[in-house]
Amino acid sequence: MQTETLDFPMSSGAAVWSNPTMRRSDLVQHKEKEKGTVSRTSQIVFGERQHLLRVLDSLEGTDIPIARRQQERRILEELIHARTRELNQINVAWDEKIGLVLSADAKPEMLEKLAKQAPEEDFYLLRLISEHPRANAKTLGKLAKHPYGAIRENVARHPNADASTLAWLSRDRSQPLWYLVAFNPNTPLPCSAACAIA
Repeated sequence: MQTETLDFPMSSGAAVWSNPTMRRSDLVQHKEKEKGTVSRTSQIVFGERQHLLRVLDSLEGTDIPIARRQQERRILEELIHARTRELNQINVAWDEKIGLVLSADAKPEMLEKLAKQAPEEDFYLLRLISEHPRANAKTLGKLAKHPYGAIRENVARHPNADASTLAWLSRDRSQPLWYLVAFNPNTPLPCSAACAIA
């Protein structure tokens, strides 16, 4: 696997590597980056929490002095709890809502309600809803307008997306969704042919 360095200054001797196999839409572009800040979406905060949990798991199996292990465990647990609080600031009862979406009993009406109530910054929850097999056409129509590309990609390939949503997505010039729309069985024939030509 090939790696590449990112193009921004780092501290002395440090290098950051990116994975070239990431989907382009996973590299979310924000206008805030131009101003030097990056908004912290639920996808970012959840990823950080997952990494901290893995470090904590790794620490538990490490042969280091007990005092050091306890100190590092305390620090990691504080960081994990801070990320949990941050997720709950983005969307109250965040973990419970994720559990509802991941449940085998998730109903289309509940997914619609969660999508309607979720703040735009809750990329992770909305991405899960956009790929859920029980998401209805109305929910997918709302999610088709979300700024996060991975959500729009999920809608473009979703079997429950309706013809009007797919036609709208085929005109999205911010990313090549026309290709996904063209292969969706719900895409109207004229749109499907036009997408294939684009």
